Amino acid sequence: MEHLILYYIAVNVAAFVMYGADKYFAKKKMRRISEKSLILVAAMGGAFGAYAGMQIFRHKTKHTKFNVLVPVCMAAHAGAFLYLFEK
Repeated sequence: MEHLILYYIAVNVAAFVMYGADKYFAKKKMRRISEKSLILVAAMGGAFGAYAGMQIFRHKTKHTKFNVLVPVCMAAHAGAFLYLFEK
């Protein structure tokens, strides 16, 4: 179970960093991280880091798909996490 916790920590930190990096890249007119990759990292367990990155960096907050999919991923992973720890 501790491996799962470490995975969630790592993927959420990675998601947070990716959202911050993409905002930086956007400001500097550099090559960006694809929206598909940003959503994928949220779906893989990094939804809380993605949401934090959206709020702190003010990034992708006006995109409907991010405002829908990231919270859906958060709910799904929170539910799965609670289910696993309930046992």
